[in-house]
Amino acid sequence: MKKIALAILATVFLFNLSVMSQTKTQQKVVKFVIHTDYGDMKGILYNETPQHRDNFVKLSKSGFYDGTLFHRVILGFMIQGGDPMSKTAKPGQQLGMGDPGYTIPAEFNKAFTHKRGALAAARTENPAKASSGSQFYIVEPEKGAHFLDNNYTVFGEITEGFDVITKIASVQKDPSDRPVKDVKMTVKIVE
Repeated sequence: MKKIALAILATVFLFNLSVMSQTKTQQKVVKFVIHTDYGDMKGILYNETPQHRDNFVKLSKSGFYDGTLFHRVILGFMIQGGDPMSKTAKPGQQLGMGDPGYTIPAEFNKAFTHKRGALAAARTENPAKASSGSQFYIVEPEKGAHFLDNNYTVFGEITEGFDVITKIASVQKDPSDRPVKDVKMTVKIVE
């Protein structure tokens, strides 16, 4: 009787392990492309940050980002975009306060750091460190920006087009770090 019970338990355990393994391998990696006049940046979104991933996918598929600007660029730091007010901004208008009307709870993961090409959510100063509903930034320098780790949610990374990040970060800008010539983007999810 004991042997039968152990055999059943072992079978159930192996079955559950197999199901968990299949679920992990079946979880699709979400890929995206950010098109700009300076070239394309291709990347992936992390499944371990599901709220940020799903929000970025939703906004991208709805066309929310299309025509928005990289409104803040700092060589040796990052390029930032996703402010919906940037679609109709006048030259020199300060940007960075627009959002879709909601925030996303922080999803910090020590495995995801602010390395070069990290895709992270911008945020206002708030005690919960909740992310902007739409604004994001991409880390530019080779050494990364690790002083931001576990303060801003990193939810993806650029895998191709690192030169495009640097080209955008290098453009002429005004005193508020906004490019003098608009840098528009279009974001597409790659199925």
